Amino acid sequence: MKSNFTSTLLLCASGVVAVLASAAPAQASDKTDVVAVVKKFTADYNKGDTKAVIGACAAQAVIVDDFAPYVWQGASACSDWLAADAANNQQIGSTNGKILLGKALHVDVTGDHAYVVVPVKYSDVEKGKKTVQSAVWTLTLGKSASGWSIAGTAWADR
Repeated sequence: MKSNFTSTLLLCASGVVAVLASAAPAQASDKTDVVAVVKKFTADYNKGDTKAVIGACAAQAVIVDDFAPYVWQGASACSDWLAADAANNQQIGSTNGKILLGKALHVDVTGDHAYVVVPVKYSDVEKGKKTVQSAVWTLTLGKSASGWSIAGTAWADR
């Protein structure tokens, strides 16, 4: 009786270990995929590839940034945000704006939802002078059949 109980217990324990081991790579893969989307979104923004930036956004995105009107939401959120960003840059005399991502502080994935917090530096040339601004960028992503997309972003100056 004791050996059957021990065998059953060991079999159950090995099953739990196998399930946990098989689940870990999927989570790591999702985190890697999410970070890759954030990096590509940033690279596309830095290149001025508005089509790619807009294409990375979910159908109903929400964008919060540090220039008026501060929030954009809905089907045209990303294109409206990019247009307002361009207008703001023109108004303040900003050119060559680039976002440099730091090491992510959080990359949390739960099912088809992700939350990323990353320190950033934004560099540009304003009226002939190079500037560098530190900020924290929070992004949320959603996963659909076509992959991960940007559901929302919030930029906080430091």
